[in-house]
Amino acid sequence: MEKRELLYEGKAKKVYATEYDGLCIVSYKDDATAFNGAKRGTIMGKGVINNRLTNRLMRLLVENDIPTHYVAALNERETLVKKVSIVPLEVIIRNISAGSFAKRYGVEEGIVFEQPTIEFSYKNDDLGDPLINSYHALALKLATQQEIDTIKSYAFKVNEVLKSFLLGHGIELVDFKLEFGRLPDGTIVLADEISPDTCRFWDVNTHEKLDKDRFRRDLGGVEDAYQEVMRRLMGD
Repeated sequence: MEKRELLYEGKAKKVYATEYDGLCIVSYKDDATAFNGAKRGTIMGKGVINNRLTNRLMRLLVENDIPTHYVAALNERETLVKKVSIVPLEVIIRNISAGSFAKRYGVEEGIVFEQPTIEFSYKNDDLGDPLINSYHALALKLATQQEIDTIKSYAFKVNEVLKSFLLGHGIELVDFKLEFGRLPDGTIVLADEISPDTCRFWDVNTHEKLDKDRFRRDLGGVEDAYQEVMRRLMGD
């Protein structure tokens, strides 16, 4: 597979064209950002860890009938994916109060919800990715009602699959962000990544943070936390 021109570079990944119109190569970077890019740094080895973890979890989701853009791992840092048009909605599922939810509503972290919550934010860096609801998404023509219903259904199913899998490895899935894309025929598939960059992972016993919150909050041990998740889920 030949890596051709750079199509897109984001905060954590680069996307390249290939010789096939419908396929792209995603390359994961070690760059780290927080607070919509206000805080920047580097987490050594993050790109390799996030690539491998994402691929492992994407394969798990495909096995559970959730369509994704994943095609094949190419090397430790690069993966072949289906080319999609990203739906400009970030989908946040929360199982336990933490982060912006706790701050926004004035509650302590660690409250286990009776059922998961879902939030949408408008994927727009210039606007700071504001929270919106499905009516706003329809008004802005970001997605159709059918697409929103499909995305919500998939998101909750992803939550159930990942919660169960992670719990078996001693990790609580506190909350996480998903992105979805459209294939050329309009089919909605899960895209982007699933990693300590996009999820809050807590040790099930100690509630130690094993994710990017260690970078956001200057807690130290960032690389160690990422490696610990890799060790538990990948066995190394």
